[in-house]
Amino acid sequence: MINSNKQQRWQKKKASIRKKISGTTECPRFTVYRSGKHIYAQIIDDTSGRTLVSASTLSKDVRQGLKDGSSPKDVAKIVGVFTAKKALEKNIQHVVYDRNGYLYHGRVKAVADGAREAGLKF
Repeated sequence: MINSNKQQRWQKKKASIRKKISGTTECPRFTVYRSGKHIYAQIIDDTSGRTLVSASTLSKDVRQGLKDGSSPKDVAKIVGVFTAKKALEKNIQHVVYDRNGYLYHGRVKAVADGAREAGLKF
């Protein structure tokens, strides 16, 4: 029962954030999802409902950039860098950051920091 209650609270926070944040074609939404083992990042245009750019710890290009023994924060930062590089290739420079109901701390913050270092503005 604890897990379902925790998930309901997360869904409520997520919905509250999504009421305020929306991505457009000029300024799409940069969203992050984290699981126990992996982290995923997407840049989404909400007006057309399309994912423009995505990267995760499961994608081949990110796995090649990883070093053995990397900390989860370092891995999350690399995911942010790869997402930003793909976005800049598609001429996306400004985004709205959606932390997806998570606290802006740890891996979620590391993704944002990596994307900022690679040149994405938000």
